[in-house]
Amino acid sequence: MKTIKTVGVIGAGTMGAAIAQKFAQEGFTVILNDRTMMFVERGMTTLRNSLAEGVVRKVFTEASVQAILGRIQGTDNPADLAACDLVVEAIFEDLEAKKALFAQLSSVLSEDAIIATNTSSFSVSVLAQSVTHRERFCGVHYFYHAAKNRLVEIIPGEHTSVETVRALQRFAFETGKDAIMCTDRPGFAVNRFFVPWLNEAAQLLDEEIAGVNRVEAAAVIDSVCRSVFQIGMGPFALMNATGVPIAYHSERTLESLGPVYTVSKALKDQAMKSVPWEIAESFGEVSAEVEGIIRDRMFGIVFFVCGELLSENVCSPVELNRGARIGLAWRKGPIELMQSVGVQEVERLVGAMSSRYECEAPKETHRAFEPMEYVSLHRAGSAVIIRFERPEDLNALNEDVIAQLADRFDVADNDPACDTILITGCGKAFVAGADIGFFLKHIRKGSIERIVEFTELGQQVFDRIDNSKKRVIALLNGLTLGGGLELALCCDEIYALPGAQLAFPETGIGIYPGLGGTQRSVRRAGKGMAKYLIFTGDMLRAAEAAQIGLIDGVISSEQYFAMLSGNVVARLASEAVVETRPWSAINKFFEEIPLDKLLGDEPVADGISTEESDRFRKRVRQKAPLALQTAERLVDEARGCASELEFLPNIFRTNDALLGLSSVGKKVTFSGN
Repeated sequence: MKTIKTVGVIGAGTMGAAIAQKFAQEGFTVILNDRTMMFVERGMTTLRNSLAEGVVRKVFTEASVQAILGRIQGTDNPADLAACDLVVEAIFEDLEAKKALFAQLSSVLSEDAIIATNTSSFSVSVLAQSVTHRERFCGVHYFYHAAKNRLVEIIPGEHTSVETVRALQRFAFETGKDAIMCTDRPGFAVNRFFVPWLNEAAQLLDEEIAGVNRVEAAAVIDSVCRSVFQIGMGPFALMNATGVPIAYHSERTLESLGPVYTVSKALKDQAMKSVPWEIAESFGEVSAEVEGIIRDRMFGIVFFVCGELLSENVCSPVELNRGARIGLAWRKGPIELMQSVGVQEVERLVGAMSSRYECEAPKETHRAFEPMEYVSLHRAGSAVIIRFERPEDLNALNEDVIAQLADRFDVADNDPACDTILITGCGKAFVAGADIGFFLKHIRKGSIERIVEFTELGQQVFDRIDNSKKRVIALLNGLTLGGGLELALCCDEIYALPGAQLAFPETGIGIYPGLGGTQRSVRRAGKGMAKYLIFTGDMLRAAEAAQIGLIDGVISSEQYFAMLSGNVVARLASEAVVETRPWSAINKFFEEIPLDKLLGDEPVADGISTEESDRFRKRVRQKAPLALQTAERLVDEARGCASELEFLPNIFRTNDALLGLSSVGKKVTFSGN
């Protein structure tokens, strides 16, 4: 697999500067190129301003900004790109200009350097015709703001090699992006339905559906869309943010696909004027009939186009849904929306669009109602890789995910050709706990038994993993919280990438670890460390987790991808653990001092400093008292994982559980009942 260390970005405009910023943030050497140094400097100014905003928001420190800038070299000389392992083109959308650039790059770069286009509208295969060694050419479509938005579409061309795709998937991972795979069709996946959605809003203006006053009508359409799609900005506000001409140009490139994609007069006129839409700050009462028409048309266009995407196999339903969730920040993706309204309603809305635009309806909208695959299984030699693929929800555990994990693990466990099972995640998380929404729904419905049944099923699956005769390895790629940490503790070996973070946050949200965490954490790290983790909820970095024995070691990205390729060594050699904190003293402190003393007023500093003791006690006092007491009892009694099930009905009926679960990320005061 091609190793990417130095990356070129051609085009220092808004998009190119943001792409370069993101690459440099993640530690890559970046060469930012444009036609003149004036354009390069303008891009660097944009980049510096973005980083300065990050300092204000405390995302970066001044020192980290200087380090990021130190990894970026600006140049107007294409020859400087010769050192690059990957070059990403991000110039303006002009087909001939792009072709000329790629022909030039072919003579500058090494034969194995990857060339990628950030085009949002042109065919990757057509652009590849200008490149020598077309197997190293691919589409990588980033989304605004590219330094913040995690989505990237990877679009292989007709001749793109498997090795190139794998290298770009790895690069996406290493640069903090969530990649979806798309076939080379106009608009790829996300823009294919999103841009017609914008255009349909403008078409509603043309038809005066929301009234003759366009300023008020735009506000009405935006308001209805915010409500039915559960989004923060409506289509007109979004076009103002990203540029009306961009929406117009993007829709024009789709017109060849059929009459549904015809550019509306309102959008064309607005783009020609090159001014933002006027949107009223308020408007009068809107009839239910008008709201219904807007809802039907805006749902209808999305469902119609997504039906076409599924019929053409542009991407999988789960990736299509992910694209909207991550790339557009929609609360529900199009597949979830289709499932929420039901088969008959989808058929009605798609049929209405087909009649309106006098075109054939897509044939495979039914694929939207197939179960989405959130846990995948792949074979690599004698290893089987099980991966959580729900990054839009941080791979959180719900009933579907647990059921799929059980199925995939049974397949691997019963495979005689498999000797090692690797479990990992994608995106920012390994598994960031259980799905909070599931708990809240059943607390409010009073159906606590469903929570108990879910937890019991989870324990059964985790027990099968714990008791497997295969070698089971957890590879922690990111956040490993709550149920995710409990899953990792079922494995024979646990390795983490340097950026992984581990914690038991449950007592801070009114509950306690219920998937074996109170038992297996003791087995791994000792009784005191288990109490420390559960009582405080402190987040550990990967290196700290290795220091206390919670995991077996910290691995590099090279080791991580080697293992995912089936190159699994007998056991990874761990570097000598150098303690950065007095962990043995902390373990003794939590093992010997009972909870009631930690919560009391008497001074306690047995073996650790008064300052550290006070910090720990302050952290513990912020947690839910009943959850803490239950966790202490479970750890002390050590009756096995099933003992955790006994107290679930009571804990999930407490006011503290409802308060904590409904206030995640907020500071709350628990009442103890």
